[in-house]
Amino acid sequence: MTADIPVPATPAPSGVRPPHPRLAVGVLAFCGVVVAVMQTIVVPLLPHIPELTGATPAAASWLVTVTLLTGAVFTPVLGRVGDMYGKRRVLVASLAVLVVGSVLCAVSSHIGVLITGRALQGAAIAVVPLGISILRDELPPERVLSAVALMSSTLGIGAAVGLPVAALVVENFDWHTMFWVSGLIGLVDIVLVLRCVPESPLRSRGRFDAVGALGLSVALVCLLLAVTQGADWGWGSVRTVGLLATAVVVALLWGAYELRAPTPMVDLRVSARPAVLLTNIAALLIGFAFYANSLVTAQMVQEPKSTGYGLGASLVVSGLCLLPGGVAMVALSPVSARISAKHGPKVSLALAAGVIAVGYGVRYFTSHSLWLIIAGATVVASGTAIAYSALPALVMRGVPASETGAANGLNTLMRSIGQAFCSATVAAVLANITFRAGGRTAPTLHAYQLVFVIAAGAALAALAVTLFLPGRRPATAGTVEESRKAPDTRSRSVRTEELQEGT
Repeated sequence: MTADIPVPATPAPSGVRPPHPRLAVGVLAFCGVVVAVMQTIVVPLLPHIPELTGATPAAASWLVTVTLLTGAVFTPVLGRVGDMYGKRRVLVASLAVLVVGSVLCAVSSHIGVLITGRALQGAAIAVVPLGISILRDELPPERVLSAVALMSSTLGIGAAVGLPVAALVVENFDWHTMFWVSGLIGLVDIVLVLRCVPESPLRSRGRFDAVGALGLSVALVCLLLAVTQGADWGWGSVRTVGLLATAVVVALLWGAYELRAPTPMVDLRVSARPAVLLTNIAALLIGFAFYANSLVTAQMVQEPKSTGYGLGASLVVSGLCLLPGGVAMVALSPVSARISAKHGPKVSLALAAGVIAVGYGVRYFTSHSLWLIIAGATVVASGTAIAYSALPALVMRGVPASETGAANGLNTLMRSIGQAFCSATVAAVLANITFRAGGRTAPTLHAYQLVFVIAAGAALAALAVTLFLPGRRPATAGTVEESRKAPDTRSRSVRTEELQEGT
């Protein structure tokens, strides 16, 4: 297991006051929202991409798939790099990559350039676990839970905000505009981080595990390619089966190597502890359950009235259906932190999974009314806010501080894998349970209801997994698993003062 190395903080220039911790929280949360928006901003544009670029629909779908792949690969890798070489430094680099990707998409209509730009944007999702790690290192213990809850929820907040914003741009401006705006906001993020977010004084020892990073990347790419493209290629096709088999073989070899590596990319012994393993399984299931809400809500309300259940809503209206859920996530982040502080994050996560399941129950029985659809979607988002706030608290309680970036990156990765499986499941259900309506083929109402049942089942499975988490006393901010080598979780100012006294 790696150990923490406190690094003396760079002193502020004479006459310059250090930034207030609340500024750091606000700036990092804003960065998280921007990065999450980038993941969904292209969704309303997908139906128009073939006509705008001359690409095939299959090629256009890669604008979403590639961000999932690069996000999955780079999130745990950059989390580990941040633990070793500086979290703020890597976070700024991730934002710079987002800016480059945005500019590439803004200056071109060539599908190859657009896919490359989207790949770079996807890599920036590592900003969220890196931000969580910085907050753990920098804030006093009593403020960590609430700040981490807000930072973690930005993934859901950004997804809820991104769809209506993108829809407004697509309907009223040139579609390149949203990429120019995203690039500009990314530059603003970089400036704000450099001015308001201090570098963490903690480092983990050892060399970067390049072989482990490569093995993990190959396994993830093979798995996610098979899952996201299996419906188009055929689940029994040579490509799909071959990729799945390769993913399994590489994952086994990677695991054997990581167990022997002196400074592994992922400490599998720590990850195998029930407190960490079950939290990551719950993250996968919560990611699945949450993503179904985003995938089907806009499509369902846009279905024509000739289907008997569709509302014929516009692109903008369908995107706005998710906006109340984003507002609820912002409001509930501090509530979730208070629940975790009083009763423990295990209770918060169990409550969240139950709320998500109830939300899908509402969705199942209220599919004909716009306002009730919005209400059900908001209930699901509310449960997701509580879950996304509790998950990093559980992770931090189970790993040493020197591995927070990598551990939170792995937890974020599990959510992404859950979303990938959800996307494949929803696509299969809606494509295979159809009927003819108004001269076109459309999913039946039963198909949408089946998606709600499956998503509710995933939430209930997450609840069951949560109940098996080791019971501990309610978590106080900054606590981690109690062990003989419990990491230093004091605020940066305290650590720095003691370092100066010692020298």
